[in-house]
Amino acid sequence: MPSCAGPAFYALFVWWFSTGLIIWLDNLHPRTFRWSMSGGTVLFGVALWQLGATASDGSVWGAYAAFTWAVLAWGWQEMGFFMGYVTGPRRVGSPAGVSEWQRFLHGVNACLYHELAIIATVAVIAYATWGGVNQVGAWTFYVLWAMRTSAKLNFFLGVLNLGEQFIPPHLTYLGSYLRRRPMNALFPVSVTLGTVGVVVLLQRAAAPELSDATYAGLFFVITMLALAVIEHWVLILPIPFDKLWNWVLTLRRPAMPKAERPRSTAAATF
Repeated sequence: MPSCAGPAFYALFVWWFSTGLIIWLDNLHPRTFRWSMSGGTVLFGVALWQLGATASDGSVWGAYAAFTWAVLAWGWQEMGFFMGYVTGPRRVGSPAGVSEWQRFLHGVNACLYHELAIIATVAVIAYATWGGVNQVGAWTFYVLWAMRTSAKLNFFLGVLNLGEQFIPPHLTYLGSYLRRRPMNALFPVSVTLGTVGVVVLLQRAAAPELSDATYAGLFFVITMLALAVIEHWVLILPIPFDKLWNWVLTLRRPAMPKAERPRSTAAATF
């Protein structure tokens, strides 16, 4: 049986570095955003093209390439949202005193274009990779989408850690759509389903007849799903997860004093 160390460590590094890079770019001066977004959009187009091209590559390197292009495609979604280019028709916070249903509808309007862009990207990736022997990129993107949606719902319903220190100032209004609570009813469902998914994929990876490429692809997806489950747990546990990106916090533009910093939303994690 081939080793899982290579794909797992590669996925960990790509997740850690790309998350930090996006946090840094999103916290630069707004005048840099058009250049970052322009370059990111070109890379996004290349990523979609390459996901289609690698769908027919059943080699180990094809699995590595497909995973990388999927993460880059997802990075564009995060950049577009946190730079304020692809958010929603609502650009203000939810008023105090509204019902939970109204707050939810306001929240949907605040990120509607972002969600539609992700759905459109899912459709393009599914079409481009349909029937291909290499589905690593497609499944990587699907996992990122599913677990990110779960995280957003948990932030809306209420979690302990909101990750305010990573949020660019121009999006502080999103804090009105979130709640700080020890836990919510959706959280156990989210972590249970994610954990079950990891276990099922690990059982699949234990099959002796798997090719090296299939084995590598499975561990790319397993690693991203496991990281997403861990990130969910961090939402309710007193874990200094932000220390993983201290290098970003030292590079970003000077922040407001802590006493003046508004409550905001969650970190731009994958």
